Amino acid sequence: MVHVPEGQFLSRIGPTDFLKDLETYVGVDATREWQKLLDAVLPISAAAMALPPLSIRGDLGVLSTAAARYAPSLLQSFLKMGPQGALGATKLLRPFSEIVDSLELKNPFVRNWIDLLCFLLAGVKSDSALSAEMVYMFAEWYKPGCLLEYPLGGSGAIIDALVRGIEKFGGRLALNSHVEKILVENGRAVGVKLRSGQIVRAKKAVVSNASMWDTLDLLPPDVVPKSYQDKVKVTPQCDSFMHLHLGFDAENAREDLGIHHIVVNDWNKGVDGEQNVVLISVPSVLGKGLAPPGKHILHAYTPGTEPFSLWEGLDRKSAEYRRLKEERSEVMWKAVELALGPKFSREKCDVKLVGTPLTHKRFLRRNRGTYGPAIKAGEATFPGQATPIPQLFCCGDSTFPGIGVPAVAASGAIVANTLVSVSQHSELLDAVGI
Repeated sequence: MVHVPEGQFLSRIGPTDFLKDLETYVGVDATREWQKLLDAVLPISAAAMALPPLSIRGDLGVLSTAAARYAPSLLQSFLKMGPQGALGATKLLRPFSEIVDSLELKNPFVRNWIDLLCFLLAGVKSDSALSAEMVYMFAEWYKPGCLLEYPLGGSGAIIDALVRGIEKFGGRLALNSHVEKILVENGRAVGVKLRSGQIVRAKKAVVSNASMWDTLDLLPPDVVPKSYQDKVKVTPQCDSFMHLHLGFDAENAREDLGIHHIVVNDWNKGVDGEQNVVLISVPSVLGKGLAPPGKHILHAYTPGTEPFSLWEGLDRKSAEYRRLKEERSEVMWKAVELALGPKFSREKCDVKLVGTPLTHKRFLRRNRGTYGPAIKAGEATFPGQATPIPQLFCCGDSTFPGIGVPAVAASGAIVANTLVSVSQHSELLDAVGI
C-alpha cells in the first residue's frame, strides 16, 4: 500500500497492473512515460541478466565460470537487442538517471517513483544508482506473470535454512561472539580474537561482512596500507535510521490490513530527505505464528535518512535522549496511524520500542549507524571483495555490487566462489541449473 501526496493505492508489480494504477491515480501521461521506460529497459535487461551473479568469482577462474560459460548467451542477448538496445546496454555501469533522461521522461510522479525505487533498493536516488542493478530489478518486477513471494515463517525462516546449510556441511555458527580484532601474522589474516579472549584460527581465510569502516577498526593499523586507510576514511556514508517496533491487538487495525506500506509525505523534499519517507512492515499479516493469537507485530523505519550528527555524543540514559527519541519518532507514529486506520491507538500498544542511530550503531555494530557507503555510480565504484591483506576478504554492502539485499547476497556468493576451486564452482552452477 502506497501513501503519497497524490493519494493512496495498492502498488502492484507486473506490467499491466501498475499501468492501470498509474492511469487511475496519476494520469494517462504518466502511463505513457512508464510504458516508454519499460520498452527501453526490458530489452537491455537481457544483458544485465545474461551473466548470473553466482558465476562471478574474485580470481582468474572467472574466465572459466563466467566469461567462457556465459559468453554465448551474452552475445546472443546483444544480437537480440539490435543496435539501439546494444547502445543502451553500454550504460549499464552508469547512473540510472542517464537512461531516464535519454528517454526525456518529464512526468513528476514517474520521476519521483523511479527515485523512490532506486533509493529503497540501493540507498541512493536514480542519479547515483547503478543502471545494471536497476535494470535487473525492473526486469524482475515488471515482467509478465511476476509475483512477490513471502517466505513461510517470515524472513527468519530464510536465516534458519542458511544455518541448516552451514551445519549440514560441518560449519558452526557462534552467536554473542563479539569480534575484538582480526589477527594478522606475517602480513596475512590468520583468524580473529573475540572479546572473551578466545582465538579462532582460520583454515583458509577470514571473511568480514562488517562495513568498510568497522572492518578497518578491527585491523592493526600498522598492517594496513595508508592508501587503503585513506580511501576508506574519505568514502561518503549514507545516513542512519529511526526504528519503531510495535505489538498490538489485531482488532485495533483495519480489517483489510496489508503487510507492507510506504508513506511519502512530500515529493519536494526528495525521497532521501529527513523525516520524509517511512516504510512499514506488518509481517504477522501473512506470517502466522510470528505474533500471539489476535496480535500483530509491526516494524516502521525511516530508510537511511536520519543524520547521526543529531545523536552523536548523547547519553542513552539521559532526559535529552528520551526527548529526542520522542520528537524524532513522531513521523513514524503518524505514518503508522495513517496505514492502520482510525481504530489504531498508540496508547493501546502492548509493545513500544523506538530505535535511534545510536541503537543502530550499538546492536548492528555499524559505524555511525550508517546504511552503508554513499557511492555514486559514474563517479566511483564499490570495491571488490579482496583486500590489501592476504587471506582477508570482505562482503556485504561495502563491496561490489553495493547496497541492498540482492547486491549483498551476490557479494557473499562471490567470496564463497573465490574460496573454492573452479571445478567445485562449476559443479555448483550445474547443480542449480544456471
